[in-house]
Amino acid sequence: MPSTIPTLPEIAATHKRLAPYMRKTPVWQWKSDRKNELLDADTEVLIKLELFQYGNSFKPRGALAVMQNLPKEALAKGVTAVSAGNHAIAVSLVAKRLGTHSKVVMPPTASPASVASCKKLGAEVIMVDHVSQAFDKIGEIQEKEGRTFVHPFEGPLIVLGTASLGWEYYHQVQQLDAAILPIGGGGLAAGMALAIKLLNPNCKVYGVEAEGAPNMYESFKSGKPEKNEVVDTIAASLGAPFSLPYTYNICRKYLEKVVLVSDDELCRAMAVIFEDLKLVVEPAGAATMAALLGPLKEELQGKRIGIIACGSNIDLAAFFQYVERGLE
Repeated sequence: MPSTIPTLPEIAATHKRLAPYMRKTPVWQWKSDRKNELLDADTEVLIKLELFQYGNSFKPRGALAVMQNLPKEALAKGVTAVSAGNHAIAVSLVAKRLGTHSKVVMPPTASPASVASCKKLGAEVIMVDHVSQAFDKIGEIQEKEGRTFVHPFEGPLIVLGTASLGWEYYHQVQQLDAAILPIGGGGLAAGMALAIKLLNPNCKVYGVEAEGAPNMYESFKSGKPEKNEVVDTIAASLGAPFSLPYTYNICRKYLEKVVLVSDDELCRAMAVIFEDLKLVVEPAGAATMAALLGPLKEELQGKRIGIIACGSNIDLAAFFQYVERGLE
């Protein structure tokens, strides 16, 4: 188990332990006339293409970090998770890879494609009527079946898994002036920000959330973890119902600030990424680009900036709908 806040040696060791099961995803420097129109020629943008990870998102890193640390007896009893998509797919994938079984709870916002992916990986899928019911259902499953709950964003091992992504990214690009990280519950931002700041204290790290799910933004304002009374965004992967203490405190320590982007800005970023980079990303996967083209544009002009395309689990009908909206 890691210390309260993972150290660089723990992060490096975790990356090494996860490496045989993970892809080392590439980094692509965005260079084009379109980029120079939207930003400027002096701004460097380096995109970590984590959408090419197994399961098409960053989520297997945290899930594997948790499940590798389970005793054999606990692993044999199986795991459970709650997610609208990416985390459920990741837990299903890792469980299959480690020779155990999974039961995932998914809200109605989960896309049919994500549900189908989980089932194809051998998971038993339980649908609930509302995301607020999901954690109660998880409690029932744990009590009745003895499964281990793999949290979607909270806890030292989840953060170690995502910190290994930050460690990998840093060693691919070296020095950055700034990095922008997406926030749903905060697990990705906490881990990557921690690793990047430990490796390069001068790098400024920003978080970005959807306007319709601003739990971390509101947490920064109040000074304590907050919850979303209503989640209303096309970015299902950013629609966490609340923030929790562990990830909140790490984010609060290592992020400069959290900015918000609208669904329209997410759609515009998806359209730019598709048209100019020829990548298919889900709304959450476009969040850092949306922040760079929107609320952080002036602040980061002329800087060397790291962003991440964190996932691509989206069905074609929704993708085309959002891209067309972004082109309007």
